[in-house]
Amino acid sequence: MSHKTNVMRLLDKAEVSYSAHNFLPLKKGEEVSYHQISERTGVSSDRIFKTILAKGGLGNYYVLVIQGMASVDLKKVAAVFNKKSVQLADLEELLKVTGYVRGGCSPIGMKKPLPTVIDEKALEFEKILVSAGKRGYQVEINPKDLVLITGSKVADIHSDHQSIF
Repeated sequence: MSHKTNVMRLLDKAEVSYSAHNFLPLKKGEEVSYHQISERTGVSSDRIFKTILAKGGLGNYYVLVIQGMASVDLKKVAAVFNKKSVQLADLEELLKVTGYVRGGCSPIGMKKPLPTVIDEKALEFEKILVSAGKRGYQVEINPKDLVLITGSKVADIHSDHQSIF
């Protein structure tokens, strides 16, 4: 792939091994589910992880990395960060806080480092896919490398209910 995203440049600089994938072209405003990413990249859908922004209290934001098919258990997330409660951030906050747009939010290379938790299921795989910081681009990375480069915690944050997105 000739186009490098900022995430890829950061991984190169840190000498972290990854593979780049893209599923272009995207139509303007097209939302792509984890299942469609799987079809377009040839990577098993259970290895595709999404990045979610949550908040708890004034100005406290948290980054959550969880399987595309899974739902987040916000009570578990609150416990990880010792908060009474957390909620999903509003979509309008995403770009302002992370520097990324919906569908292109990566746990790597945000505007400023935010407390991050990666669901423990990620460690069941040798490699997972996360956004490369731009819609239509993904990086395939060892989850242990992702934990190191993002300074993440690893915990059970998934709900027993599956997500449709």
